[in-house]
Amino acid sequence: MAELTHSDIARRLEQLTDLSLELSRNRDTGQLLERILRAAKDMTHADGGTLYRVSADRTGLCFHISINDSLGMYQGGASGNAVDIPNIPLFTASGGENLGAVAAYAANTGLSVNIQDVYQVDVFNFSGMRKFDQAYGYHSQSFLTVPMQDHEGELIGVLQLINATDPATGKTCAFSETDQRLIEALASQAAIAITNQQLIALLENLFESFVKLINIGIDEKSPHTGRHCEHVPELTMMLADAVHRTGRGPFAEFTMRERDRKQLWLAGLLHDCGKITTPVHVVEKSTKLETIVDRIHTVDTRFEVLKRDAEIRALKEKLTVGGDARRHGEIDALLSRELVCLDEERDFLRRANIGSEAMSPQDQQRVNDIAKRRWIGPDGNERDLLDADEIENLTIRAGTLNAAERDIINNHISVTIRMLEALPWPKHLQNVPAYAGGHHERMDGKGYPRGLRGDQMPVQARMMAIADIFEALTAKDRPYKKGKTLSESLQILGGFCVRDHIDPDLFDVFVREKVYLQYARRFMDPAQIDEVDESRIPGYVP
Repeated sequence: MAELTHSDIARRLEQLTDLSLELSRNRDTGQLLERILRAAKDMTHADGGTLYRVSADRTGLCFHISINDSLGMYQGGASGNAVDIPNIPLFTASGGENLGAVAAYAANTGLSVNIQDVYQVDVFNFSGMRKFDQAYGYHSQSFLTVPMQDHEGELIGVLQLINATDPATGKTCAFSETDQRLIEALASQAAIAITNQQLIALLENLFESFVKLINIGIDEKSPHTGRHCEHVPELTMMLADAVHRTGRGPFAEFTMRERDRKQLWLAGLLHDCGKITTPVHVVEKSTKLETIVDRIHTVDTRFEVLKRDAEIRALKEKLTVGGDARRHGEIDALLSRELVCLDEERDFLRRANIGSEAMSPQDQQRVNDIAKRRWIGPDGNERDLLDADEIENLTIRAGTLNAAERDIINNHISVTIRMLEALPWPKHLQNVPAYAGGHHERMDGKGYPRGLRGDQMPVQARMMAIADIFEALTAKDRPYKKGKTLSESLQILGGFCVRDHIDPDLFDVFVREKVYLQYARRFMDPAQIDEVDESRIPGYVP
């Protein structure tokens, strides 16, 4: 090969500099490998090149990309063309190292192989190459095969170049020692960069697996809310993508890069991680009187005592009046009315024990009235039918949690924030605590735990707030309620918008871009997906 000119040296240095920058910036391993092969070809004026990657089981070399300029061949890589070249085994049938194939030799020994003319060398098995030449009318001559090893000597792949070309004459020539040293340096640098990327990917996968492990823990505590931790990030990303696509209105400038998506996705997965500290009996409270057991059955027993006592009183009165048939009839009628009344009150308390969207003040007062009934306990003492704790729980206005239990549930978000803020987040994930910790804040500043207003909240947290509410409304696996239909859920969510709980502009995108329908088709029971009249949704203007 002709001696390198100053311009050629300068060109190579510039290429190396550009490639070094790309190696440090590009996170797509496939793109990097192709860039490395093309750069190596260009630097050495090679006609063709192949890049092998080590197979997953590390027993062979897989063709990742193969390029040949003279033949117009481009397989693998970004071409989309399948590589029809068989893999090269790294070991023989007897288990020894395969040293017959030049690429396997370089891989097994860690040594580069620079061959001036493959037809003049009988050290390696080039039968496959000769068949290739016959099939395509090609003439392989010079080969440079370089192993790609990281800083610990771990094999990443093999870079192989074919037929160096003299730029002055256009004739095929040998790869020079300078070419070899250059490609060895390039291969080493590339291997280290790829290894670093793989380590970063492994760490990110490990972290995401750890996040999922936390959610499994929550799921094991409460199978009714475990899917919430899976579905909220999915719905959040659907809304984020819709806002990204909008390109108009208040979010015209909003964009989502891949790293932004990763950050929001992790925040969604972690948004309820604090629930791992929430007591099971609170998370799983399916009725108002439930603790370890549902205490409504204890109340039922008291009604049975009241009915028994009423029957005993009636029998005693009959004995007192003797054989007076008319009085016996009156006593039976009074007893019958009393028993019916007791049954009605018991049935009412059973219904009151089931959480609802809103318990009326009249029903709350009726609970207090029934509570004043007197009964004789097992100790022989007379007492009110319901104690203060039972009254407090049975008069819960919405849901099944009393004020103390609601505080316990609400505390999960404070725990979530403390847990997430304790982690040393890298720069590209530093907003995860703010995104995850803000989904219970409200636009009017009356949310929790920090009472942030809408303009103090990241838009991603506002997205997650909508996703959190909508998922909870539509979920059919909660212990205290049935999943609502699509139209019912949108009516309620629209009410949140009107009352300044959620971002009205995001709600507009949620409805206008039919994010709700995209989510419903993936995660809701078909029986819940009814017809939606968007013109009737509160807070939305078609």
